[in-house]
Amino acid sequence: MTENDIKALRQDPDGLLTYEYLANHIGECQPADIDALIENMERVDLSGQFLASAARYLNAIDAQGYAPAIRTLVAAAIDKDREHKYLPGLMHGLYGNDCLDRAEQLCGCDDNFRRIYKRLYPVNII
Repeated sequence: MTENDIKALRQDPDGLLTYEYLANHIGECQPADIDALIENMERVDLSGQFLASAARYLNAIDAQGYAPAIRTLVAAAIDKDREHKYLPGLMHGLYGNDCLDRAEQLCGCDDNFRRIYKRLYPVNII
């Protein structure tokens, strides 16, 4: 990322510009660039929409290769999505459409899944 890119992204009002930059430059981004983009998204995305989208995007490209970034994005999306608008799609997008059938297992081995599940189904806490 160039200094001009960083300057422009600091002006991002809601995370969309940062998400678009990530999507359009993923092949060029170094790990430090991805960390900086995530940090910027965490700062400006108040609803978690673009954090969740970025997590799903990176998961679709290379779930294992981007695992640390995905974990960070998911954790931030959980914290920001107070209205639970993006958590259901994020949960199914990352863990599969059968994730509710495997909820007990996933809650035991994945903290982010457990946190999402707990927020969406507080009565059925495993």
